[in-house]
Amino acid sequence: MTRSGSFPEGSEIRHVVFDIGGVLIRYEPELPYRTLIPDAEKRRWFLEHVCNSAWNLEQDRGRPWPKAEAELIAKHPGWEAMIRAFRLHWHDMVPSAYDDTVAILQGLVTAGVDVTMLTNFAADTFREAQARFPFFRSPRGVTVSGEVGLVKPDPAIYALHAEAFELDPAACLFFDDMPRNVEAAQAAGWHARRFESAAQMERDLRLAQLLPEV
Repeated sequence: MTRSGSFPEGSEIRHVVFDIGGVLIRYEPELPYRTLIPDAEKRRWFLEHVCNSAWNLEQDRGRPWPKAEAELIAKHPGWEAMIRAFRLHWHDMVPSAYDDTVAILQGLVTAGVDVTMLTNFAADTFREAQARFPFFRSPRGVTVSGEVGLVKPDPAIYALHAEAFELDPAACLFFDDMPRNVEAAQAAGWHARRFESAAQMERDLRLAQLLPEV
């Protein structure tokens, strides 16, 4: 996977694409369960084996929550209340935005840089998050996995995003916190960086000549 560094000679970055969860907003499923399941070992087991990331990814792909809950409750009937709590307490899992990266995004938009977002997000929770975080409306647009039935790192979602927003893949710089999503973007011909911090993002944007040198 390509790390932060210079861009190939002749590269011209004209589009910046942001992931959302883990880059612009916090997403920590454990937060409400610290109260709901006080025992740390039981909580860890539940989040790894019941309401785990693979299960939640299917909601990001478009599976309705009632169907997701029913299927999981059938497998783990003793955990019904905690399974239903996942959707009920979703807002507690997303407590705040990362103000420093949001400031970078809004600064790029103000400077006239073409900015879009590409996110794995259930359609309904995305709409709720959009109401909570007005900066979601700052970029030119967003591809939401739950609305298109595709999730990162499927190559098709990168192609769909590029086509929908008329992006030249070779002129895109993409930030995502998940290595597999970064690698998939690179395989699609995009420049991509794993997000680690706002300072690292600023360095990459300066290398791409989208921020002034300091």
